[in-house]
Amino acid sequence: MNQSWDEAYKNMWDTRYKNTEYAYGKTPNLFFKEWLEQFEPGAILLPADGEGRNGVFAAQLGWKVTSTDLSAEGRSKALLLAKEQHVSIDYIVGDLEQLTFPPASFDAVALIYAHFGAGKKSLLHRKLNNFLKPGGIVIFEAFSKAHIHLQLADPKVGGPKDIDMLFSKTELMADFEDYDIILLEEVETFLAEGIHHAGKGAVVRFVGRKR
Repeated sequence: MNQSWDEAYKNMWDTRYKNTEYAYGKTPNLFFKEWLEQFEPGAILLPADGEGRNGVFAAQLGWKVTSTDLSAEGRSKALLLAKEQHVSIDYIVGDLEQLTFPPASFDAVALIYAHFGAGKKSLLHRKLNNFLKPGGIVIFEAFSKAHIHLQLADPKVGGPKDIDMLFSKTELMADFEDYDIILLEEVETFLAEGIHHAGKGAVVRFVGRKR
């Protein structure tokens, strides 16, 4: 019996996170760090939080953190990192498509390299919108469609090989249409995040406040 795409994707992350080394390092994404520090702590949801580097950092700032991911291996590493940093996070393993939270229960949602299947990404963004309070913040950084050429030239920079899993400003404006845009840009940046984000990448960045 052939594996489904979802099963194969989950197994890929479990395999990556089984290693002792943290795939993307233990320190937070710099864009996430820069913006999160500008807001008063509240409740934050971090889908696709992997080994927890961003969730643990948020907890260190005083946020009440809920992280999710497909990978149980990622959860184990995240909880180990949280213990190391003397903080606690709530970490749920499961497909975001199946997970649910009370409406308007978070003050912020952070999507940091949260690349979902091409047919699901916009639906999941709109689902996440329901969990965010009016006035709540979305912080987003992920690879743009322009990244596909950089990834082919230098695989060490990482990122999906399917261009439909990558993002554009137009897509984000449609997915988060009921937001006041604080920042929306496509830029090239040099990534130095562990062994799987190393090199020049093309990213989309978005910070928005829900109306």
